[in-house]
Amino acid sequence: MIDIVQFLREFLNKNNIDYMLINSTDDFLTEYNVLEKNSRYKATGFSGSAGDALITKDKLFLFVDGRYHIQADLEVNHDVVTVVKLKTGQNFSDEIIAKIERNSVFAIVTKKNSQKRIEYFENKLKPKNVRILLLNDDPIKDDKNDYICNVSDIDVKYTGMSVYEKIQKTSENLKSNEAILVTNQEEVSYLYNKRDFSKPYRSSIRAKAIIYKGNAKLYFGNQDYEHCLKTFNGTIYVDKSATNGYDYSLIKNKAAELTNNPLQLMKSVKTDAEINHLKDAFSKTDKTLSSIREYIYTSEKLSEYDISRKLEELYKAFGAKNLSFKPIVAKDKNSALAHYSNSSKEEIVSDGSLVLIDSGAFYEGGLATDITRVFVKGNPTELHKKVYTTVLKMFLHSYNAYFTSGKGLTGYDTDDIARKIYSQNEIDGFVFNHGLGHGIGVSVHEYPPNLSKNELAKVKIRENMCFTIEPGLYNEKHFGVRLENSCYMQNGKIHSFVNMNFEKKLIEYRQLSKQEKKWLDEFEVI
Repeated sequence: MIDIVQFLREFLNKNNIDYMLINSTDDFLTEYNVLEKNSRYKATGFSGSAGDALITKDKLFLFVDGRYHIQADLEVNHDVVTVVKLKTGQNFSDEIIAKIERNSVFAIVTKKNSQKRIEYFENKLKPKNVRILLLNDDPIKDDKNDYICNVSDIDVKYTGMSVYEKIQKTSENLKSNEAILVTNQEEVSYLYNKRDFSKPYRSSIRAKAIIYKGNAKLYFGNQDYEHCLKTFNGTIYVDKSATNGYDYSLIKNKAAELTNNPLQLMKSVKTDAEINHLKDAFSKTDKTLSSIREYIYTSEKLSEYDISRKLEELYKAFGAKNLSFKPIVAKDKNSALAHYSNSSKEEIVSDGSLVLIDSGAFYEGGLATDITRVFVKGNPTELHKKVYTTVLKMFLHSYNAYFTSGKGLTGYDTDDIARKIYSQNEIDGFVFNHGLGHGIGVSVHEYPPNLSKNELAKVKIRENMCFTIEPGLYNEKHFGVRLENSCYMQNGKIHSFVNMNFEKKLIEYRQLSKQEKKWLDEFEVI
């Protein structure tokens, strides 16, 4: 890491740069990027999926949200890295901007930042007279080359729509001299009903597409793709939040902003076939979690690593093609790290140990499942029960949210419900430091919808949208509890895909109201 930091500072000096943004994303703006392609990890040692770094000639800042405060502190060398801990509602870009001084030079890698974000930096830094230097290539080179293998077609019985139907619907409002550029992997995979289950923790194909009136072209490489963009004579619509700055520069003079992305919305509103597939997929996920529960409760001297390995075996045994993300198996204090992923051989489960498991998988239909459950081997403590029951209350109220106003139910409203319930039942030292949930689909995280205090969450959750509800409470000196059910909206009401039980021995029924007990009756409790 120190060699990388030294190399970067030499790069800054050679190019007269004062600040440079270091990203975790790849050229496709992938959220869950493998560490071999994660420049921020190489520079800081922080392995979380989200977070940016800012390097100067004498400082290295790492910006992380509430999910990663503890993990960042544990992973980085504090003699080299200064961790900037964002609170709920704070914006990464704004906090980065606050560190940049007037009359300086700020470098951004165009292939690893969206055009929308680049423009945001340009607008916000203009009053500071900051010159933005756009770099097409990341000075930190990837260790892993992209390659194509095992691309599979998804049967229309799982998707509910053929590729032809999707292209026709997406392009119906285009004119003959107009096109839509699609660079988001999940959107391309969705449009073409294709997946690649050969790579860990994802199913999307690494490809881009251009949609024309009534047809589309798929590109697995850059040469023909760049040529087509440069030679197209007309208007190309672009979702600036999903397109990197380099791709945007290829069509800058003929680009028009795609304010309402038809493919994004189509992907988020699931067909009946997709809903039915997810019901079947979650029944297999439930069986996997029930089996791992039995494994924990009946086995001795298990480590986090043992449980994680067995979990993957069980997913495959119940029909999973691949896991949808690296599973979290976290014991006791480790469970307070919301995205803990380094399951240890040294962390041994014994009587009284709390174990949090967050996991999911892809099945033959290529859509992600996601579930979190908490177990205690043997007898739980009173604190275990108090925290678990409080999180359960937060879940039950959010799950039963129902708004009759004209705007319908939004993710922002639903998140607010969970926070209000906790404000009425606070437990000293425990914090709820992440959003309530996220959309699920081709990726385990997709938008829309979003359930958080983010402005993105202030949109209506539509019929057949699928999302998680996952309140959690964490205390780094004790443990963390998160309960997550993946759900869908139908007939104006939230329904759960997950039927995996809650833990009776962890529920303090005296904390529950009559209404909460009635809501709980909908779910199995063992």
